[in-house]
Amino acid sequence: MVIDDKLKDIQSRAAEISEQMNSGAVSGGELTKLSKEYSELNEILPLVNEYFAIKQGIDDANEMLNDAELKTIAAEQLDELKHKLPDVERQLQIALLPRDEADDNSVIMEIRAGVGGEESALFAGDLYNQYKSYALRHGWKTEIVDENPTSLHGYKEIIFKIDGAGAYARLKFESGIHRVQRVPETEAGGRIHTSAASVAVMPQAQDIDIVIDDKDIRIDVFRASGAGGQHVNKTDSAVRITHFPTGIVVTCQNERSQFQNKATAMAVLRSKLYEKQRTEQVNASNSARKTMVGSGDRSEKIRTYNFPEQRVTDHRIKLTLYKLDDILAGGPALDEMIDALIAADQLERLANLE
Repeated sequence: MVIDDKLKDIQSRAAEISEQMNSGAVSGGELTKLSKEYSELNEILPLVNEYFAIKQGIDDANEMLNDAELKTIAAEQLDELKHKLPDVERQLQIALLPRDEADDNSVIMEIRAGVGGEESALFAGDLYNQYKSYALRHGWKTEIVDENPTSLHGYKEIIFKIDGAGAYARLKFESGIHRVQRVPETEAGGRIHTSAASVAVMPQAQDIDIVIDDKDIRIDVFRASGAGGQHVNKTDSAVRITHFPTGIVVTCQNERSQFQNKATAMAVLRSKLYEKQRTEQVNASNSARKTMVGSGDRSEKIRTYNFPEQRVTDHRIKLTLYKLDDILAGGPALDEMIDALIAADQLERLANLE
């Protein structure tokens, strides 16, 4: 069978890489490349080994059926293994789906308050704290790139980095419009208001992903404002980069020096250009489609947080969890929702292959 040959190739390749790395014959960049490939193969190897063990068990049980003394035991084993095989095959199909090249990347996230005035800005702050707590729970580092806070500790806009392996794979389906339904702190009459904030998630690009020509950008420096320490308003440390070909503008003023702000702003610009490039490639291919979990468009309504009922509903997969506090705290319930989104995406991609 073709699938069997492919799985045997995976076993052989993993063994070959292991031998190369243990021989000491490779080092530096080649060793790093091989280590990454081996790590990816090693994720699927237990499933591959289980698959072949089940198939061997089925063959052995079929042979045992010819033995009168072992026939009953063999029939039970055969029935158990035949029920188990389809589930392992499905897991293998999912594991063998083409990987998103950006899944291992860190991310740049942008949260912008939408309709709803101050209440929307407060909700944007809630979302930032949610993802900050989620990142902390996963051992990832969070760093603010730029922020526009309000007097009530909300945000008109906040841009931040989450550094951690696999962050993009977990967070990429968070892009879109998040709505909140609750009684605002500023509402004296106790009426429920609906407001919204948009979230954009971009994989953090590396230098090798995007090359930016110096002639295509303008770098302006200015005096930082707002929170940030003693240096604020004393030096021209804030940086604004304008990318002429696309019109993208990136600002960073949260680092302590102009040099640091420039480096951070360039990282954000690369990520924006990388995401733009990825989107254009998808739109140009036959795989451009509206999926069950959405297109990643920040204008698409994806989730509603209803405080009176303590529920969070993801509209793309029609999933409702009555765990609002835990989700907003970046707790296990947020993982539960993200896992459901990943599973829905995998199943849809499988369906498109069949």
